[in-house]
Amino acid sequence: MVLELKVPGQDGVAGLRAALPTLFLYLLTFVQIGIYWVNHHYLVDEVETVSHGILCANLVFLFCLSLFPFATDWIGIKGLSFFTTALYAGVSILPGVSYMFLWIQIRSQSAAPAHASWGKQIVSVMLYLAAVPVAFYRPAASLALIGTVAVIWLLPPKAEVPPQGDDCHSPRPAGVSAENSATSQADKG
Repeated sequence: MVLELKVPGQDGVAGLRAALPTLFLYLLTFVQIGIYWVNHHYLVDEVETVSHGILCANLVFLFCLSLFPFATDWIGIKGLSFFTTALYAGVSILPGVSYMFLWIQIRSQSAAPAHASWGKQIVSVMLYLAAVPVAFYRPAASLALIGTVAVIWLLPPKAEVPPQGDDCHSPRPAGVSAENSATSQADKG
């Protein structure tokens, strides 16, 4: 997969200004592919046994990812329009759905904890689906929905916090046992 930036026909600030929409789209595409790449590595790390279903799902996913440069280049050549943005949004749906299929294939054969939540994947595909009709009214809003998916995946997951009041998990100073800690708490009360 190659994402290619072309030098604008104009020189100076005017040329840079003319290239800004393409640069933004290039960045959005790069971030999406990067997010899929990282999560694909986490997901494949969970594989305990490779099956025919996993191999097929992986190939479909990789094919869907390979369509991003096509849609990105189309917008770069034809400009940001209702159709080109809807096409880009449609192409964004495909890796999302195929990644879910790959996730299901791997999760059905793995006991390892999942790296990504099912809900996050559903929300992502729903936002991609919403971006298609929105593109026919406001192309920039459609790209904003796609960008929202990227932000959702770039935010780190919430850290698991141990339950409060559980002596087994509460931090204690070094060398203090649970019995001594409970006694010293009772003495202070």
